[in-house]
Amino acid sequence: MKDRLFASTAALILASTGLAQAQDNMQKLENMQTTGTGSDAFQFVPQDDENAAQLRKNLENVKLPDGFKINLYAVVPDARHMAVGPQGIVTFVGTRKDAVWAVTDRNKDGTADEVKRFAPSLEFAIPNGVCFSKDGFLYIAERNRVRTFPAAEFFYESPDVAVGDVVKEGELIPGADESFNHTARVCAVGPDKKIYIQIGQPFNVPSPEKQEEFKKSGIGGIIRMDQNGANREIFADGLRNPVGFDFDPATGDLWTNDNQVDGMGDDTPPGELNRVTEMGQNFGFPWYGGGKVRTEEYKNSEPPADVVFPVVETIAHAADLGMVFYTGRKFPDRYKQGVFTAQHGSWNRTDPAGARVLFTPLNEDGTAGEQEEFAAGWLTADGEYIGRPTALTQLRDGSLLVSDDFAGAIYRISYGD
Repeated sequence: MKDRLFASTAALILASTGLAQAQDNMQKLENMQTTGTGSDAFQFVPQDDENAAQLRKNLENVKLPDGFKINLYAVVPDARHMAVGPQGIVTFVGTRKDAVWAVTDRNKDGTADEVKRFAPSLEFAIPNGVCFSKDGFLYIAERNRVRTFPAAEFFYESPDVAVGDVVKEGELIPGADESFNHTARVCAVGPDKKIYIQIGQPFNVPSPEKQEEFKKSGIGGIIRMDQNGANREIFADGLRNPVGFDFDPATGDLWTNDNQVDGMGDDTPPGELNRVTEMGQNFGFPWYGGGKVRTEEYKNSEPPADVVFPVVETIAHAADLGMVFYTGRKFPDRYKQGVFTAQHGSWNRTDPAGARVLFTPLNEDGTAGEQEEFAAGWLTADGEYIGRPTALTQLRDGSLLVSDDFAGAIYRISYGD
C-alpha cells in the first residue's frame, strides 16, 4: 500500500514539475529567451526503413483516375491536419496526441527527406489544427488553446521557437466542457484574415441544457476571431463534429464537413458537406442527426425555421474529415476549383465504408455537382483498413498531400510527373 502511495505521489510530482517547466519555457520563448533545450531533444522519424517499405507496398492497392499517381511523401506518426508554409519550405503536421511534426523535402523530389518534432521545448495537448496566414504566421489550435508561431518556417530548425498565445490555455472553451471526445480542432485563416476554428461538441447528442451552454461558446459550430484573439464571434452553428473545412477561392464561401449521429443504423443518417454563405447560419444539429433525418432525442422539439441543409449527403458513418479546394495548375481542368474530401472510414458500421478521397466538382453558380470517388484502396475487399485518409492540402507544385493517422503517413498524389 505504501509503495503504491509513493508511486502515485511521485507521478504527481513529476507531472507537476513537467507542467511548470512547460509554462516556464512558454514564458521564456514569449520573451525571446533561450530555454536551454538542446538539439538532442529533437525526435526524428526514419524515412527509409521496413515500415516505409511496407507503406509503399500498400499504396499499390490505391486506384486513381488515369494519369494520376501516388507515392509515400513522408512517414509521420499519427499524421492529421497539415499546413504548408507560404515559402514552401516545410509542412507542419498536427496530431491528436502531443506532437506537431515538421516535414521537409529539401531536394524537392516529391519525397520528404526529414521529419522531426516541432518545438520540442514546448508541450502540446491535441494539436490537431495547424494553419498559416499568408504572411507566414503559423497557428496551432489545441484542445483548449490557440498559439501563434511567427516565422515558423525559419525557427523550426531550432528547439526554441518564437511563440505567443492567441487564446490562452483553458479559454477556447469552458474548462468544465473539456472532453476526451471530438476534441480535434481545425483552423484556417479566411479571406478576411480572421482565424476560423471548428469546435466539435463532445456528445453523440447533447441534452437541451448542454445545447444552450454550448451555444454561448461556439461548441458545435465554427467560431472566428482576429489573429490576435480579439473580436471572437460565432460564425456558424448547428454542427455536431466538424473536422475539416476550406474556403471557395471563387466566392469566399466556407465549406465544411460534419460527422453525424451514431447508433441510428448502418445507413442512416448521412454525412454532410455544407456550404456557409453568410454568418449566423444554423445547420440543424441536434434536431437533425444528418441531412433531414430527425434525432430521437429532439423529435418533439421544434427545429429552427432557417436550418440550412447539406449541399451533398455522403454515405453514413464514413467519417468525412479533411477537405481542400484545388487551386493548382497541374491537375486536368475538371479538377480545378473543385473540392477534395477525405473519408476516414467507419468505426461502427457492420459493413465498413470509407477510407478514400472523394472529389466534388462545382457548377458555374458555385453549387455542388455530383460527388465521385477519386482515390480508393485503403479498405481491402476483406474489410480491413490498411490506411485511413484524414486530411488534405496542396503543395506549391500543384500536387495533393493526403495524411493518414492510422498508418502514420502522408501520401502525395501528382499528375503527369
